[in-house]
Amino acid sequence: MTQNETVVLTRDVDIVTIPEGMSGHLPKGEQVTIYQALGSNYTVITAYGHMVRVAGNDADALGKEKLETANLSDEINQDAVEKNCWQAMKTVFDPEIPVNIVDLGLVYECRVDQVDEALYDAHIKMTLTAPGCGMGPVLQSDVEKCIKALPGIDQVTIEIVLDPPWSREMMSEAAQLQLGLY
Repeated sequence: MTQNETVVLTRDVDIVTIPEGMSGHLPKGEQVTIYQALGSNYTVITAYGHMVRVAGNDADALGKEKLETANLSDEINQDAVEKNCWQAMKTVFDPEIPVNIVDLGLVYECRVDQVDEALYDAHIKMTLTAPGCGMGPVLQSDVEKCIKALPGIDQVTIEIVLDPPWSREMMSEAAQLQLGLY
C-alpha cells in the first residue's frame, strides 16, 4: 500500500538509507512522509528529501501498527514448508518499488531439504535489480529473517547470484501491470 501521509516521529528510530543501504538515525520530532507501507517495513521520505527505510518494529514511532505479514500453513512437511517460504518472501519488498521480491522476479530458486523429522533447511537463490545495489544486503537479511522465523525451518542459506542478470521481463505479469509496464 502506498500512503503519502506526513507524520511526526514519536521517538528516535534507526533507518537504512535508500538506495545506499547505509545505517542511520532519525530523531524524535522529525517530520517524514510515508511513501510505501508494504511487507513488514515502511519507506519514508525525510524533510530533506532523502528516502529511508523504517523497520516494521518501529511502526509505533510513525504512529502506526506493525504490518501483518504472511498467511501461512500450519503443516510441517516439505511441500508446506516450501510454500511457506515463498509466501514469506512475498512479504519482502524492494523499498523503491511497490512490488514484492518474488513478483519482481528477484527470487530464482527456493528449495527446502529435510534435516530431521520436522526440520528443514531452506536454500534460496536470488538476485538484485542492479549488481551494485546498496540495498542488496538489507533485502538478503530481510529474506533470511522472514524464512528463519517460519515453523519447521532450521537453517537458511541465501546465495546472491548476478547471472542471469535481472531484467523487467523476469517480473510477473501482475507486477508489470501494477507498474504500468505491460
